[in-house]
Amino acid sequence: MAATGNNAARRGKTVPEILGLAFGAVYLLVGIVGFFITGFDDFFAHDTNETLLWFEINGMHNVVHIVIGVAGLALSNTLAGARTYGWLLAVGYGAAFVYGLIAIGETWDFLSINAADNVLHIATALVGLVIALLPVRNAVDSRH
Repeated sequence: MAATGNNAARRGKTVPEILGLAFGAVYLLVGIVGFFITGFDDFFAHDTNETLLWFEINGMHNVVHIVIGVAGLALSNTLAGARTYGWLLAVGYGAAFVYGLIAIGETWDFLSINAADNVLHIATALVGLVIALLPVRNAVDSRH
């Protein structure tokens, strides 16, 4: 009997999808928790001295985390979406890393970046590459 339609609903999640969903959930949570620390005033404050696990944050930084988190949860339900999310992480957080190298200690640093943020940004960019490029085996449905 030939299968009809999309078998994606019956296959398990791939590693890129799982990583995308996990990173999306973590970034969403970090963004929400960040607002308990920073509040909702002075979104673009520089050198806030408000940290979440050694990472300096401000309101805008929290918004970015929430957007990245929602994107991960929305995109990572399919392999193609997870791959897209991986590229978004790789390019976006690669750019954030370069921004952080230049912006740390500058008064115009609107994301309030510190050295710990830079380490996290380059690590997240690398995870994005893994999500985007990790080979996966095609799932085979053994049910007949």
